[in-house]
Amino acid sequence: MIAIDTNILLRYLLDDDEQQSPKARQLITGDIKVLVTDVVLSETIWVLTGKRYNLTRKRVIDVIHALFAERNITFEDSQAVWRALKDFTNATPIKIKGKRKQADFSDALILNKAIRYGELNNIKLSQLFIFDRAAQEIDGIIEPQ
Repeated sequence: MIAIDTNILLRYLLDDDEQQSPKARQLITGDIKVLVTDVVLSETIWVLTGKRYNLTRKRVIDVIHALFAERNITFEDSQAVWRALKDFTNATPIKIKGKRKQADFSDALILNKAIRYGELNNIKLSQLFIFDRAAQEIDGIIEPQ
């Protein structure tokens, strides 16, 4: 197994660099399993949803599904990623200062990584505290009082 950095995953997904994209594709579609850590996945989604690429929620969901379908890719914690994808997909939009906002994928992943940590260590996680009001629409996330 090998691990890859965010830039490798981005070059693979975007196919936007004549020199780097083929190398990234060769790594990811080759004969060796590829580890995508939670940090790499979060950074990738952050870049893709930023001002330069501005991917929609639907496209982000499609990207994560495509990564799950890639035979060589292994996630650091596939159960947490899968649960986060579900929470991200089902996040209720709210209005904040006149703008429509929904929870970010990273917020959903943070919650589900914490839950998985509890499950794996036989600890009951009661809440995740976040100030982001949109993230609070996901069950298990609340604002500190």
